[in-house]
Amino acid sequence: MPNIDENLAFAPATELRELIAEKQVSPVEITQLYLERIDRLDPQLNSYLTVTSEIALDAARKAEQAVTDGDELGPLHGIPISIKDLQMTKGVRTTGGSLAYKDRIPDADCAVVERVLAAGAIMLGKTNSPEFGLLGANENRLGEPCRNPWNPERTSGGSSGGAGASIIAGLTSLATGGDGGGSIRIPASFNGTYGIKPTQGRVSSYSGVDAPPASNYTSQQGPLTRTVRDSALLLQVVAGYDSRDPGSLRAPTPDFEAAMGRGIEGLRVGYSPDYGYGAVDPQVAQISEKAANVFAELGCSVEEADLKLEGAFDTWFTFFSSNAYLTQGHLLDDPDDPLSWYARWCIEAGSKVTGAEYAKAVGERDRMLQQFGDVFEKYDVLVSPTMAVTAFSTEEYPQKIDGQDPYPNPSWGFLPFTHPINTIGHAAASIPCGFDSDGMPVGLHIVGRHGDEETVLAFSAAFEAARPWVQHRPQVS
Repeated sequence: MPNIDENLAFAPATELRELIAEKQVSPVEITQLYLERIDRLDPQLNSYLTVTSEIALDAARKAEQAVTDGDELGPLHGIPISIKDLQMTKGVRTTGGSLAYKDRIPDADCAVVERVLAAGAIMLGKTNSPEFGLLGANENRLGEPCRNPWNPERTSGGSSGGAGASIIAGLTSLATGGDGGGSIRIPASFNGTYGIKPTQGRVSSYSGVDAPPASNYTSQQGPLTRTVRDSALLLQVVAGYDSRDPGSLRAPTPDFEAAMGRGIEGLRVGYSPDYGYGAVDPQVAQISEKAANVFAELGCSVEEADLKLEGAFDTWFTFFSSNAYLTQGHLLDDPDDPLSWYARWCIEAGSKVTGAEYAKAVGERDRMLQQFGDVFEKYDVLVSPTMAVTAFSTEEYPQKIDGQDPYPNPSWGFLPFTHPINTIGHAAASIPCGFDSDGMPVGLHIVGRHGDEETVLAFSAAFEAARPWVQHRPQVS
């Protein structure tokens, strides 16, 4: 065990940045602290698929030398970070959560990894994910499920489940995630941490592998962190135009850290308990509505939004499954049959999408954009529960939600609020807002206008200040 206060494992990354720059904490010490905690605690969680101890310590020694030499330091200099295992890392195993790629060693980093490493971060390892990110829970055929630090019998959520668990258990300072239907916000909600899905195209989705251009309506990379300010810091590093990603936004990158100081008094909040179609656990609904009303205490107007979605899952799933088939369809005929049940189901569904069905989905997306456009004519943010339930058993998905059958099935019906926001491409975050009677975290979903991460972050920071959560630590920590 390094000679360092173990509480620093839970210190905000923004605080660690200052301590490292002021030579009060060594990058080697903090890296050793996290590696020791991973070794001791992660066998209970399986949040990491690969731990890069030697790479991390070598990078930490170089980071420490740079501080000693008085070199110019990057915004993440010496700060340990976990990388989602769907994100390519040069020379480091990247499985994508799949048996098919269990031994893959990429030749290049993806754009997100390029940027965090260039900013001085220390990669601790690769975090667990369901196969190709195709599930909202974190199971795959590589080993045991990734488990929830608040109760290891329950799921960490997916697909950035390892990222969410590693953050809240104090096994990293920062974590990268990705969100194609809720995959940042699901684990943020289930694990009781903060996560923001940026506007579609805000962060480059360049994978590090040259491939034919493909439509990407849904998937966006982003951070999971213990504090809102840490997410603003990491988002500032990874955001920005990248010519290698055809969907990358050319608009100037906002100053996300400056948005933390923006007031929200006088702004307008629309609250939707169900988006007009989703079944929600009564406890989750009650806790979320109480949380939404915190914004009234902060000087905002809060009223129920008139939003009634129809066919939202089918529209999103047409895009999601089609892309899964485009990228991984060749595995359907693999004689070794490496696919998990849910990956096969999703990829096979994508293989059956016709051109007419895809065109219809594009039209339905336009209709959804119009609906949400009407909402944001009236409100500055739209809030709701993040998830319809709290984290459930790793052995069974919710068979009923408030007495109703989850649509389209139990493995997908618990996330009615997240995938519609992927379909429309808006910025959205999940922030911890309470605990249910079993002591499991509940998340509040904050959705902003297209391109307006700043307002989402400002609302998140105001809520965090009014209802802080960082003092809570889970069972496994």
